Amino acid sequence: MCGRYRLSRRKQIIDEHFDSISGEEDWTPRYNIAPTQPIPIIRQNSKEPVRQLSLVRWGLIPSWSKDMSGAASMINARSESAATKPAYRDTLKSRRCLVPADGFYEWQRTGKTKQPFSFEVNEGALFAFDGLWDRWKAPSGTWVKSCSILTTTPNVVTSAVHDRMPVILDASNYDLWLDPGMTDGCYE
Repeated sequence: MCGRYRLSRRKQIIDEHFDSISGEEDWTPRYNIAPTQPIPIIRQNSKEPVRQLSLVRWGLIPSWSKDMSGAASMINARSESAATKPAYRDTLKSRRCLVPADGFYEWQRTGKTKQPFSFEVNEGALFAFDGLWDRWKAPSGTWVKSCSILTTTPNVVTSAVHDRMPVILDASNYDLWLDPGMTDGCYE
């Protein structure tokens, strides 16, 4: 389960790497990103093929939620069951995103202690997690955009530390994952 990660690149480098356009929102590189904090995601404009970087809250708040109370527990979604869970089913079909990162942390439990381990791809290169996003209208009338990171069974490197890991998307699949016209099949 990905509960912390790192994104130590500036907004301009993220935009260049993911061929995205940033809005007015600013991003400051961080080495310990925690749930419920604002994080950058890359979304595909549904009307034209333009990738947009925007800041959203980490911890999905489904559009139909009555309040934000469950968001902290929805920082991750199991990729194996996301298509059947009400909180993720619609977002998986139409609101997929990339979550830029250059490292993530997993904790290994030994007795009563937990030891953090840092994992990177290609010696700290920029990469993306598979993500899902949604928007929720608060009682005050303001819109809150939020996201969740998909997780999977661990690879050989992370399995010695934890039983889950974030889904890391190969750069050659970014377009397919973000394609708003792809509503079935790309995530099975």
